[in-house]
Order: sequence, then structure tokens, then C-alpha cells
Amino acid sequence: MDKPNPKSSSFEGYARRRFRMAGSALLEGGHPWFAHTDTIADASNKLAGGYVSFAHYDYLGLLKDPRMTAAAKAAIDEFGSGAGASRLVGGERTAHRKFEDDMAEFLGVGGVLALISGYLTNMSIISHFMGARDLVITDDLAHNSIVMGAKAGKFSHIKFRHNDLDHLEHILTTERSKYARVLIAAEGLYSMDGDLADLPRLVEIKDRHDAWLLLDEAHSYGVLGDAGRGLCERCGVDPERVELQIGTLSKSFASSGGFIAASKVVIDWLRFTLPCFVYSVGLSPATLATAQTALDILKAEPERVRALHRNSQMFLSKARAAGLDTHTAVGEAVIPVLFQTQEQTLAISQILLEQGIYAPPIIHVGVPKDLPRIRFFISAGHTEADIDRVVTALAQAAEMTADLVGKAVGT
Repeated sequence: MDKPNPKSSSFEGYARRRFRMAGSALLEGGHPWFAHTDTIADASNKLAGGYVSFAHYDYLGLLKDPRMTAAAKAAIDEFGSGAGASRLVGGERTAHRKFEDDMAEFLGVGGVLALISGYLTNMSIISHFMGARDLVITDDLAHNSIVMGAKAGKFSHIKFRHNDLDHLEHILTTERSKYARVLIAAEGLYSMDGDLADLPRLVEIKDRHDAWLLLDEAHSYGVLGDAGRGLCERCGVDPERVELQIGTLSKSFASSGGFIAASKVVIDWLRFTLPCFVYSVGLSPATLATAQTALDILKAEPERVRALHRNSQMFLSKARAAGLDTHTAVGEAVIPVLFQTQEQTLAISQILLEQGIYAPPIIHVGVPKDLPRIRFFISAGHTEADIDRVVTALAQAAEMTADLVGKAVGT
């Protein structure tokens, strides 16, 4: 009888080795992740302790709006706590279709399909459209859900350099003829760098090469454009020229779940065929009610979008004036501040937390090892005092931790 391999016999040992390879040594002195945020306020509701969050996606300052919480409570009282079943087999509430129709009208598309998870939306939709004779081309910095979705099928997958549309053009010129269908996947507002896709050129390129475009607008809706309709509005591109737009309800809409925006015929087909819709429950009553209320508020109060734009630009300009590295951010809700080492980034995040500012670091594997950062989500609910406070704290912490940079590079 063969002896068991000691390297593979322990499930926990395997996990321990993989965790060590992922950099668990960085956590030995304590870390800021999984903090108990019960006492850390959202942007618009600061607690007596003075904590303010720059780590939550509360772009429009709706997380604790009384209208949002009242809608959730009323929905639970009327319909109960859960969805009960998938919408295909268990039926749906009138509110499900109303929300989708209202969102489609707001975005200017033929239809919308809401799903239980934004992450699973990207994971599921790509392989649903693409087969063995097809090619998926993704931006090198596309969200992990797109990357995993692009690895989930039998189709080919190629990456193009981030926002380098000359490189995308080269790939299409050399590879397009080898495949039946080609899907290009990019983000509207990139969630780690805070920069934007060149949508007019993307649309022109994909049309010329007979390709389709999936545009992940998770961080764009409620943020970009005068009314918050996303990158299409900001760039003046007809949204019907984009085959698939992906949205989330966990950011500007202060709820949870995801949705697909597309033409009516595509949405009608997906209702009966998309696995993560057919085999998952619908949005719960409270989730649906908060998402609908947030959409209604966004349409009625576009000044929230203007406040977000103002605060984002203010943060960006003050951070740059303080000598902080904001990389390629354009000043739209997501603004990273980069530091030279992972150790320095961790230390600065801890210093911020001790001063009542919650902004966890982003290090490998979330971003390349040589580009660690603290990512700041700006909200319409932040004040100029909040922004001044965090920029001052960042600049001081960077100076305090300069010795960590020298030790890391051996100087």
C-alpha cells in the first residue's frame, strides 16, 4: 500500500501553507481588517466618538437616511424578511419589476435584470454569452469578478494593458478573425485606481471590429454624469450602443445585489436562462425597498451627485497639494493614495484609525505588490472639515513612517 504524501495529507496544513504564501507574516503584529465598525460611522452620521469612514461605498450619503431605513422596515412588515424562492419558480413581487423598469428608464436602456449578488453577476454573465469558439478580452485592471468570469468558460481569454486602447486595437487586429464572437470587458470607473475608461473610443473600436462590450458601471452609477447615470452620460455616448452594462446596488444605492442593463430582448432571454438568476432567490423585500428608495432619491435630488463631485475634486486637489501620490485618479468618488511599501501602508492605516479615521489599506493580492495604497471612498455626506482632517493626518503619518520605507529598501 502506498504511503500517504505528508505534504498533502493535512487539509489545515495546506491552508496554513497557502496563507503563509499569501503574506500572513504581515498580519502578525495586528492588522486593520475586519474591524468592528459598529462604532465607526458612515460619512453622513458621525458618532460622538468622532469616527468617520472613508471605507464605505456611501457615495450619495444614503446609508442611514431615514427614508431608506423606513422603507426597509415597512417592506419587512408587509412582505416578511426573505424572498422565499427564485423569481422564476416562486413568482415575484410587483416591486421587483417596478424597480427594474424604473432603473431601465433612468439609465436609458431597454431593460434591467436585478440579481442577488453583484460579484456573481459578472461571474455568470460572461460564460453565459461566450462559448468555445469565442474570445474575451479584458482590461488588465478589471475587477476580480470579471477576471474570474473570464476564466470560467471554454472560450479564449486575453488581457490588454490598462486603458491602453492601442494595445486593445492591436489584439483585435491580429486575433479577431480567429473567433466567432468577441467580448471586450472594461470598467467605467476603476475601483482601485479611480480612473476612467475612454468610452467613446472603446465603442468605436468594438463596432469597427464587430465585437461586443461589457461595461462594469458598479462604481459609476450615481457617481458619473450630471444626473449620476454613469460613464455613458459623462461621455455623451448612447447607452444602447453598449451591449451589457453591469451595476451594483451596494454602492450609490446603499443596498445589496447587482443588475444587468441591456436591450429588452436580451433581458427577456436572461430571465429564463441566466443561471445566477434562475437558480438564486430574488432580492429580499428590505433590499428591494432600499434600492428603490435610493433610486427615487437620486432622481429627485441630483444635487447629491453635485456634492459628491465637489467633495471628490476637493479631496484630490488637497491631497496633491499635500504631496500625496494619488496615482491616476481623476477625482470621482474613488481616490487611492499610494505609498512606497506595504509596511508603511499598514502603519499609516493604523495611525489613521487611532485618530478616528477608518480607511483600511489595500496591499497584495488586491493590487500589485509594488503599488500598495489606502483607497478613499468619497461621499456626498463628507464635509470639508472631514477632508481636511484626513489629508492632514495622511501627510503627517507619511512623514512619521518614512523610516519604514528606508528599512524596506535596505537604505
